[in-house]
Amino acid sequence: MNKIFFFSIIFSLSFTFISCERKSGRNYSKSGTTSTNVHRQNNNRPNSSSKGKTTIKMTKKGGVYEIPCKINGTQMNFIFDTGASDITISLTEAMFLYKQGTLTDDDFLGTQQYQIANGAIEEGTVINLNTVEIGNRTLHNVQASIVHNMKAPLLLGQSALRKYGKISIDYNKNEITFE
Repeated sequence: MNKIFFFSIIFSLSFTFISCERKSGRNYSKSGTTSTNVHRQNNNRPNSSSKGKTTIKMTKKGGVYEIPCKINGTQMNFIFDTGASDITISLTEAMFLYKQGTLTDDDFLGTQQYQIANGAIEEGTVINLNTVEIGNRTLHNVQASIVHNMKAPLLLGQSALRKYGKISIDYNKNEITFE
C-alpha cells in the first residue's frame, strides 16, 4: 500500500508543476504484444537470454551516445553510460510505463540514495524491470531506479551492462556489439 500511496503523491505533485504535454525528442512505442500480465512471470527464467552476438547502431546526440532498448516491451532510447550504477529513468517514463500497465505496484522495491554526476545526493525509487531488450539480447528482472525529476535522462548503466558480458564499441561506425 505504501508503494501505491508514494506513487500517487509523486504523480499528483508532478502534474501540479508541469503541463501534460510530453517533452519532444522522446520516442515511445508499445510493442504489438500485450504485457499487462507478464509481471513477475519471469522469476523462473534465467537472468539473461541471448541469441548470439548482436550489433546495434548508436546515435550521437550532444556528445553522448544513445542506443535503442525495449523496457518491458516499450521502445526507448537510452544514453550508454558505463559510469551510471543503474538503469535510470525519469518520473515521466515511469508514469508512462505505469499507465501502460507494464510497470505495476509490485515492481516498486523501495527508495535509495544516489550520488549523481555533480556530486549531489538525491533520492530515487528502486524498481524492477521485467525485461530489458537490446537487439536480440534480453535480460529479465533488472533493478533500475526512477529519478524524481521529470526531465532526467534515460541512462543504461551497470545494473544491465555487467549482465551483458563482453561489449565492444566501434566509434568509427557508431556501433556497439554485445558478444
